[in-house]
Amino acid sequence: MKKFGIKTTVYFGEDALARLTEIEAKNVLVIADPFIVKSGMIDLITARLKQAQIPFNVFADVVPDPPVDKVVLGVKSVLDSRPDCLVAVGGGSAIDSAKAIRSFAGTLEEGYYPRLIAIPTTSGTGSEVTMFSVISDVANERKIPLLSPDLAAEEAILDEVLVKSVPPAVTADTGMDVFTHALESYVSLDNNEFSAAFAEKAIEIIGMFLLRSYHDNNDTHARRKMHVASCLAGLAFNSANLGLNHAMAHQLGANFHIAHGRANAILLPHVISFNADINRYSKSKAEYLPSVRKYCTVARTLGVQAFNEVNTVNSLVGWVEFMLKEMNIPLRISEMLDITKEEYERRIPSMAKKAMEDACMETTPRKPTQEQIEKIYRNLW
Repeated sequence: MKKFGIKTTVYFGEDALARLTEIEAKNVLVIADPFIVKSGMIDLITARLKQAQIPFNVFADVVPDPPVDKVVLGVKSVLDSRPDCLVAVGGGSAIDSAKAIRSFAGTLEEGYYPRLIAIPTTSGTGSEVTMFSVISDVANERKIPLLSPDLAAEEAILDEVLVKSVPPAVTADTGMDVFTHALESYVSLDNNEFSAAFAEKAIEIIGMFLLRSYHDNNDTHARRKMHVASCLAGLAFNSANLGLNHAMAHQLGANFHIAHGRANAILLPHVISFNADINRYSKSKAEYLPSVRKYCTVARTLGVQAFNEVNTVNSLVGWVEFMLKEMNIPLRISEMLDITKEEYERRIPSMAKKAMEDACMETTPRKPTQEQIEKIYRNLW
């Protein structure tokens, strides 16, 4: 038996931020990254709380790949101010921080569990609707995925005004993160009819609007569509989980601080080829792995289907590589890190071992050996 549910109520469309004037709260803690505060974007949130005469404080000690010590500081801030509602504003790091902070605060003080409203400022992680939170164990160079239905926010607010100023490079990275979420959930062993519907729609939107959003951040329609696609992809992998691509990307982020979306993007051509057991040298077979049919469906959605399965999978890989080149995302590790090949390869066995232990590996469609993961890492150079 399977089940599918959505805990989070999503508010979207024009002036979705108006929802903040309607919430029932006596005391709010806004959790945001420093850029949101320094840039003044936080005013878009606090102005609505002031309009509703809701008292609030701001916790802005949030950094990318939130480490455990920053989460601890957030827990202290929550327990000191005891808000009945948390409003997380930012990218995946701010929202993941808020999820972890609320969870640990509830663990320390039984019966205390404030509501969480998630407001993403990038169209990438889908964290506003998922029951996942990823925090970092810096000392051990490891990312720790937390998973619990209780982590999911009660509400999400999608307003494209918050993503209009996102620069092209971030739009590219986060957009490919959305695509990876949709694609990995679609071929996941836990894929189901409901998650597939969300993933397919997200892929369709990405194919039509990602490049438009990248080339013109004033294209409000494209920005709105990509914001919705991110949420749809989040709903898809919240149900179906992810796979090898994310398991490996987590290690690149933990070891080299490569942006998560970019790490996913450069891995994707290699992982598609591995999961399908098809590369540019492959010949037709009488029977293919189940993931091949799904990759062919994705290729058809994107308009790159070829005359047989081998060519269609290679066309999908080609589409990904075209998108990376078009959006100036390097295809090689050597183009983005200021380290030697020897230093990079020295870390490969450890990264591969940790990728094998990553929770995302449970649902990957083709189980790799550690040696096969090491080969993919080496091929990235």
